Amino acid sequence: MTSGSTAFRLAIASGKGGTGKTTLALALAEAQAQIGPVTLCDCDVEEPNAHLFLTGRSGPPQAVHRAVPRIDAQRCDRCGRCVDLCAFNALAVGGDCTLVFDELCHSCGGCARICPMGAIHEENSLIGHIRQLRRDNLQLISGTLAIGQVMAPPLIRAVLTDAAAAPLILVDCPPGTSCPMIAAVRSCDVVLLVTEPTPFGLNDLKLAVATVRLLGLPCAVVINRAGSGNDAAVHQYCQAEQVPVALEIPDDRRIAEGYSRGATLLQTRPELAPALHRLLADSIRLGRNA
Repeated sequence: MTSGSTAFRLAIASGKGGTGKTTLALALAEAQAQIGPVTLCDCDVEEPNAHLFLTGRSGPPQAVHRAVPRIDAQRCDRCGRCVDLCAFNALAVGGDCTLVFDELCHSCGGCARICPMGAIHEENSLIGHIRQLRRDNLQLISGTLAIGQVMAPPLIRAVLTDAAAAPLILVDCPPGTSCPMIAAVRSCDVVLLVTEPTPFGLNDLKLAVATVRLLGLPCAVVINRAGSGNDAAVHQYCQAEQVPVALEIPDDRRIAEGYSRGATLLQTRPELAPALHRLLADSIRLGRNA
């Protein structure tokens, strides 16, 4: 369990895109909604898509901002103390002015505090929107990064903050193993890593396992499209690394056809509900025993 919270957060992640994170996240959310409340956070804010598969009551979009520094040229004496402080090279003294690169700024506020001339103040900059949808026991919270914005982690953290009161939170993570994925998983109790039995899938699974272990989080593997490639290689790797394979989703044309029509895994294969309930129970037990 997450310290200081009664909520259990289960992340669904992977080392690459297209492996089936959203497919699994939606299926788990629908399975849990059959027996109790659940919140699904779509943290793939650069291309959220969980809302395409769900209908329900939608609320108005909520704007999310972050603070960025602005320089008062009349006060700034170009001493460079703010430049020296910034670890992300978001400021630079150039000629007769101090430049701010919004795309590099991490909104720490240090430059405004250290400026001896009081020449730096912070302004709110729109980074995206959060939308909520509710259908019976299932609540969806999704973030959408504004066009031209590149800083996904602040919006991801805002999405997760909105879900803080939910008893069970499923986090549909961004693909890969970079900063957005880490922002999504680091506050979770357990990470389910979705992979596929292909050379690319196995290679990126290895990267994802290494990342999750650096964060000190327990993890398990879900093999999507099982039977479509070299399943044995995935099992051999998981056995060698002592990572449990928690579920295998079969390579079934019906699932792909249903997904293309906007039908979820559980709607296409309702007989998988008991396996999904077991996966949720096993994940919670893994988190509590970690």
